[in-house]
Amino acid sequence: MAIEIGQAAPDFSLFDTTKNKVTLSEQKGKNVLLLFFPQAFTGVCTKELCAIRDDIAKYSNVNAEIFGISVDSVFTLGKFKEDQHYNFPLLSDFNKEVSTAYGTIYTDWILEMKGVSKRSAFIIDKEGVIQYAEVLESAGDMPNFEAINSKLEQLNG
Repeated sequence: MAIEIGQAAPDFSLFDTTKNKVTLSEQKGKNVLLLFFPQAFTGVCTKELCAIRDDIAKYSNVNAEIFGISVDSVFTLGKFKEDQHYNFPLLSDFNKEVSTAYGTIYTDWILEMKGVSKRSAFIIDKEGVIQYAEVLESAGDMPNFEAINSKLEQLNG
């Protein structure tokens, strides 16, 4: 099912790398940027998340909470976060339920892997409504950060 702008964001609870449960509906009152990515420790995923890490002040200035989400385990994501010094939570969608709910999952990916998150970006406003949705079919492509940043600035204005 494709997520559309203007619809209520599907709620979820996922564990972060410190084994704390993060629930989307508890983020109401904040703008949220969800970044789904295929797998930790891969080149494009590292580049994407490092770009967010290096520009974290930009996201703080527009009162945006950022969550990176993949189907990797909390343990793998913990090592990835530690190695790359990410300054935002990474959430494990190990059971693939959230990636499926957001319509951002490969049925077949490289090396015969099934059920891997597609690289995607979603902005959810302070009321829990989808304001931006980008699902990339090619794992080698990057989200349109210019459009993402513009939308976040608009929502914060």
